[in-house]
Amino acid sequence: MLDIKFIRNNPELVQKATNEKNFHINIKDLIEVDKNIKPEQQKLEELQATRNNIAKQMATASQEQRAGIKSQVSELKEMISNQQDKLRHLKQSLNEMMLQVAQPARSDVPVGKDDQDNIEIERWGEVTKFDFKPKDHLELGKNLGIIDIERGVKIAGSRSYILKGDGALLEQAVLRWVYDYLISQKFSPVSVPVLVNESAMEGTGYFPIGKDQAYFIEKDALALVGTSEVSLCSMHSNETLYNKDLPKRLMAQSTCFRREAGTYGKDTRGLYRVHQFQKIEMVVVAPADKDLTDELHDEILLHAESILRAFELPYRKVYVCTGDLGQGQVRKHDLETWMPSRNSYGETHSCSSFYDFQARRLKIKYKDQEGKKQYAYTLNNTACATPRILIAILENNQTKDGKIKIPKCLQPYMNNKEFIG
Repeated sequence: MLDIKFIRNNPELVQKATNEKNFHINIKDLIEVDKNIKPEQQKLEELQATRNNIAKQMATASQEQRAGIKSQVSELKEMISNQQDKLRHLKQSLNEMMLQVAQPARSDVPVGKDDQDNIEIERWGEVTKFDFKPKDHLELGKNLGIIDIERGVKIAGSRSYILKGDGALLEQAVLRWVYDYLISQKFSPVSVPVLVNESAMEGTGYFPIGKDQAYFIEKDALALVGTSEVSLCSMHSNETLYNKDLPKRLMAQSTCFRREAGTYGKDTRGLYRVHQFQKIEMVVVAPADKDLTDELHDEILLHAESILRAFELPYRKVYVCTGDLGQGQVRKHDLETWMPSRNSYGETHSCSSFYDFQARRLKIKYKDQEGKKQYAYTLNNTACATPRILIAILENNQTKDGKIKIPKCLQPYMNNKEFIG
């Protein structure tokens, strides 16, 4: 959420930024609602003051006068109630509109419509070449008995799967290696809930926009998270942290859930787009310092690159354009890993800076060196998401005889096996 003062002072900038991110809210309408709140608040206070002054007269009023005073107080009570309802409605309308406003992107972010306009920055590693016809991960997984789509669909419906034997072990090897790597980089591990309240989803920017992507349990008003970012950020909601404790580098491994609404018919084959997956997320809570945020952004982006390099997977780094940015992101880099069956790079990591967008919604503050309370800044990045990363590992490391060469760094986590199959 943006500061209302910033919106009042920069309506054209905010409207332009919102449009460029493909979000739909009329900033003029928002400002008009905002303008109406103050005079209506004054009307309420005047009515309350009048009621109080009249009520004070009761102590010295005669019996006959008291009947008139009671009548006036009764009338004012109804007027105050109506005014309170009107003011409540205005504030609710303003809040609903504020939740639709997009954070302006950083000035160097390329303007574009969608992911086709993202800018490639660099590539690492050589695209895998084969002297035989390569198989896709589904064929490999079925032949090796490590991926079972049919049984996954049988028990959970479309976009479901089961990993078996060495498939399940490979997933755990990936997650355990990444977990150990992040701990070595001074991240604090946290085990978090994956079933959260609406305020956590709203506070991190996943509600109300994006609510259709979440699995929501209406009976309990709880939602399943699509990333542990929601829980890691929300755990500090309504708190005041201390400058000496920042930045906080947090990490969590969790099961994640996404409905993938609006993707009917897209990426229906294989493990690329599924409803349930495992992910390790990095979250940083930092002081309100843009230069430091840039440094931290580069830091967590490099961690993701180091993970892909350790897995010996070719990837490319792209700078995400305005039309592909989320509502609260000021800038984002994606890492896309080479997937032979797609004959292209597929997104496996997203590194984002939010400034105070999430902290303002969640009311995460800190005391700076002068003791003044300020909203914190937040950042996040994927450390590893599976099974999508398994697509790249299986397909890039297949051999002519249908085996999978296990990346060296993962072999100790798989009983020192060199191959699957």
